[in-house]
Amino acid sequence: MKLRVTSTAAALLAVVLLTLPKAALAENEPGGRPASLVQVDAVISEPFGQTAPVIGRLVSRQAGVVAARIAGAVAKMHVHIGDHVEEGDLMAELVSDSLEVEVRRMEAALQRAEAELAIRRNESERLRRLRNSAAFQQGQYEDKKLEVTTLESRVTEAKADLEIARLNLDYASIRAPYSGTVTLRQTEAGAYVPLGAPVVSLVNDQSLEAEADIPSDRMAGLRPGRKVTVEIAGVEAPATVRAVVPVENPLTRTRAVRFTLEEDAGTQFTPNQTAIVYIPIGDRRDVVTVHKDAIVNRQGETIVFIVTNGTAEMRAVQLGEPVGGRFVVIEGLSVGDSVAVRGNERLRSGQPVRVDEGA
Repeated sequence: MKLRVTSTAAALLAVVLLTLPKAALAENEPGGRPASLVQVDAVISEPFGQTAPVIGRLVSRQAGVVAARIAGAVAKMHVHIGDHVEEGDLMAELVSDSLEVEVRRMEAALQRAEAELAIRRNESERLRRLRNSAAFQQGQYEDKKLEVTTLESRVTEAKADLEIARLNLDYASIRAPYSGTVTLRQTEAGAYVPLGAPVVSLVNDQSLEAEADIPSDRMAGLRPGRKVTVEIAGVEAPATVRAVVPVENPLTRTRAVRFTLEEDAGTQFTPNQTAIVYIPIGDRRDVVTVHKDAIVNRQGETIVFIVTNGTAEMRAVQLGEPVGGRFVVIEGLSVGDSVAVRGNERLRSGQPVRVDEGA
């Protein structure tokens, strides 16, 4: 018996085929699956060294008490706790009335000494011109020269006294020796501060470095200039060993090491904040690494998909230690292999893929 296909049935079949999804049609293409869009990353070789975390802290390279350089009563405080000051900013003033008077008195004393010196020099010069005349007296001339020398010394002393008086007047204005933030006010307006008394405490919170007490048996890899990583509040920052303090704590058997943060790395942090320093504990070596997003775990096996000529090939791998956002590859991959890092979750070996070139 022959099967006859009517024109109506043929038309219906055409409509069904046209309305089928492209993915369904693709199931019948060679390979059995549509081409998946993936992003790829290269397997690379990079230096690697094992590290151990040591808890340290951030310290300021400039911090301390700003003291009074002269004794006196406090006339006015210009800063409060938390205020930021730049180097040279006025922070406090001492009563300076008597200091201003002293400057004027020393200026007058210097003027008198200079006037008297000028007179004695003129007299000495007149006597010198009479050296070849009968009126010249050697003894009188020597006395005038001695008077001139004495007055020159007096002028020098008067200038020094005036300079001291001006310095004292300048010291009545207590200024910031460096840029920083005021953390404490040790006096108030109306109080009397003796010479050397604390006025304000200042910390430079823009010049920070990390300090950690490192066990003696971990000091071998720490030399000035060695690069390390410091983690502060979950943020990793590159740092360099600046100095190793040559004193060991006999109780903890540790030595203090200072680490300089890279420029601008410490601007968001504060002194005494916890810092985790990752110190090297072994020699650095070159290792093969793969991006962490390339790793897929299926049925207890660790695999990646290598993309070659538009096809994904499944490859079992053996991984080692993490290196940032990558893993050390012990076995299964070579440098230069292109592995899928996006769109690899549902890939199958031999499946055609399209590489997202814009990623």
